[in-house]
Amino acid sequence: MIIEHNPKELAAMEEFHKGNRQKGLELQEEFAAAFREEYKEKDHCPCQKACRYHGNCKECVAIHRAHQEHVPNCMRPILNQKIKLLSQLTEHTIAEEIQPPQEVLRKEFL
Repeated sequence: MIIEHNPKELAAMEEFHKGNRQKGLELQEEFAAAFREEYKEKDHCPCQKACRYHGNCKECVAIHRAHQEHVPNCMRPILNQKIKLLSQLTEHTIAEEIQPPQEVLRKEFL
């Protein structure tokens, strides 16, 4: 099962945008049910950072909501995709002003 750009969830969002809330909710629940089944025993977390909350989305998101300094690592690609679109407006010149921090990764990603 793929999570990012999942066809079922994309179809659900399309229905929501059309105003068909009931169909959107049905498709969304189908996605959630398949997710629950697929990831009962598997690691679903794409985060590469060494973190004791790996795979524990509920606590991870609560921590990030609480400190509000940055977003969970798993959300970065989504936000970066949107920021990249905005960055096109200035020919990506912001990239010259940004120095990313060094992060400690999990052993399997070193």
